Amino acid sequence: MRLLRTPEDRFTDLPDFDYPALYADVDHPLDGIIRVGYVEAGPPDGPTVLLLHGEPTWSYLYRRMLPVLADAGIRAVAPDLVGFGRSDKPAEIADHSYERHVEWLRTFAFDALDLRDVVLVGQDWGGLLGLRLAAENLDRFAGVVAANTGLPTGDQSMPEAWWSFHDAVENAQVLDIARFVQSGCRRSLTEPERAAYDAPFPNEMYKAGPRAMPALVPTSPDDEATEANRAAWRTLTESDLPFLCAFSDGDPITEAMGPILRRAMPGAAGREHPTIENAGHFLQEDGGEELARVVAGFVRSLG
Repeated sequence: MRLLRTPEDRFTDLPDFDYPALYADVDHPLDGIIRVGYVEAGPPDGPTVLLLHGEPTWSYLYRRMLPVLADAGIRAVAPDLVGFGRSDKPAEIADHSYERHVEWLRTFAFDALDLRDVVLVGQDWGGLLGLRLAAENLDRFAGVVAANTGLPTGDQSMPEAWWSFHDAVENAQVLDIARFVQSGCRRSLTEPERAAYDAPFPNEMYKAGPRAMPALVPTSPDDEATEANRAAWRTLTESDLPFLCAFSDGDPITEAMGPILRRAMPGAAGREHPTIENAGHFLQEDGGEELARVVAGFVRSLG
């Protein structure tokens, strides 16, 4: 597997994101060593939340949440998915698979960082991967916050808004990362913020990850990831793992998943599941501080 590494000078002077760049080497049995970038905030001995981003963002998406969580005494760990952010980038679309991304995350979180009693916060692909990770490693998790995400198996149709995004990525000769992020936000990103979302990708060669991800979502019952996702559904819906849904009020891609998760997950019963108002798909951009306060309250409730 050929890996690309974004030059460090692409990440200088990022607005509101002066956290030191941290790195962990993950050793995949087939792919060798891959470097994963991440940032941390908060006390090292505090309760841990694992903040997982999605497509086509990176840990920069959590910059509005990190200080709120840190002030609440929480250790917040925000990695970049392989192919995104400061993490190494497999150069070919075919290098990316659902299974590989789950394993890369597992190795990062549990082999490299040895995280325990973790609260998952997953949005977009951060939930698609994080919910699989939680189901397959229940003993490592204290709870889940699902935010504009789901765990598709291909047994139900995807919404039209998602197919529009899928087709736009598939047909783009030049993948405009910042434009795709902006299209999922209610607020207008500043030019420096747009530049920060473009920073991990100096040119088209680096964008195999963002180009690959839409095609990895299971959309038919015989998809490569379907059986593993069905198994994860069974595990989670038979578990009492504390589960909170914190969806926005303006995301046509994932809005149908909130009620499904609230009904299906035993750990969601009896909880008040907040709606982040005036927020789009990337609710961390539109309502990050509010979402962080929701996460902090959920962590405190676990005592």
